[in-house]
Amino acid sequence: MELRHLQHFVAVAEDQHFTRAAERLMVSQSGLSASIRALERELQAPLFVRTTRRVTLTEAGRALLGEAERILAQVRSAHEAVAAVQGVLRGTLSLGAEQCIAGVCVAQLLAAFRRLHPDVEIRLRQAGSGALAEEVAAGRLDLAFAVRMQPDNDQLRTVSLAGEPMTVLCHPAHRLAAGGPVTPEEVCGEAFVDFHPDWGPRRITDAAFAAAGVERTVALEVNDVHSLLELVQEGLGIAVVPRHFSLKPEASALTSHALKGTGEMSYETVAMLPPPDATSPAARALMALVADETGGLAPPPEGPQHS
Repeated sequence: MELRHLQHFVAVAEDQHFTRAAERLMVSQSGLSASIRALERELQAPLFVRTTRRVTLTEAGRALLGEAERILAQVRSAHEAVAAVQGVLRGTLSLGAEQCIAGVCVAQLLAAFRRLHPDVEIRLRQAGSGALAEEVAAGRLDLAFAVRMQPDNDQLRTVSLAGEPMTVLCHPAHRLAAGGPVTPEEVCGEAFVDFHPDWGPRRITDAAFAAAGVERTVALEVNDVHSLLELVQEGLGIAVVPRHFSLKPEASALTSHALKGTGEMSYETVAMLPPPDATSPAARALMALVADETGGLAPPPEGPQHS
């Protein structure tokens, strides 16, 4: 099995089209087709279902895709490790981040990294924490800054960045504004503004309310922090968010109260990384910058606090 066959296979799987994949790889379409056929002969299984408009993965193709991506990621790491030993950090840093993550300023961090390692190409993808965890585990991202989703495993490890409680935001004229800390039971029946289900804060809130046995209605679902705060400001709903969201200038006119009665539920941000032997030199260099900026390991998540 040749590496170029796996590279060609992954490109076709991503583009779902032979012509587009061939153009991206800068190879002839006939050469790309021959490469896929050679791989299918070796594996004795069809990898794609071909139609006139697109190609889709077969069951065998889906099984191969994750392994192929991990193999190619390890090969890239090997090349970058050799370059690092020679004193030059090269290659690509593929980074994922959830929006407004606590514990690290992604823009400032990447600017510092670029000044130190100008020969490394930086690629950034913003997405929800669930998707980012899958991307790191599959080798498609070198690392990601996200919200802790699950315990560490053989394909994914985490380094804690920061922790804080969740707070309830509401309009100053809302009935909750004059009170104090809020429980899930006290907001039963309210309309909520929240993020899409894959976002870390949404998952934390969903888990907290489920643990309390309280149902809630997310009436307004958004994909960015600015829109969430704007909708709460207009009195269209309340929101449960990490505490640092309430410190943003856009939230200055809103009322915030601690969310209590959720046990040990807290918002913990982490750096998600592959196993140490699969971590690229660029990812290690970036994490060294994180350690410099934070002074080492982050403190454990804070427990619930009262306003």
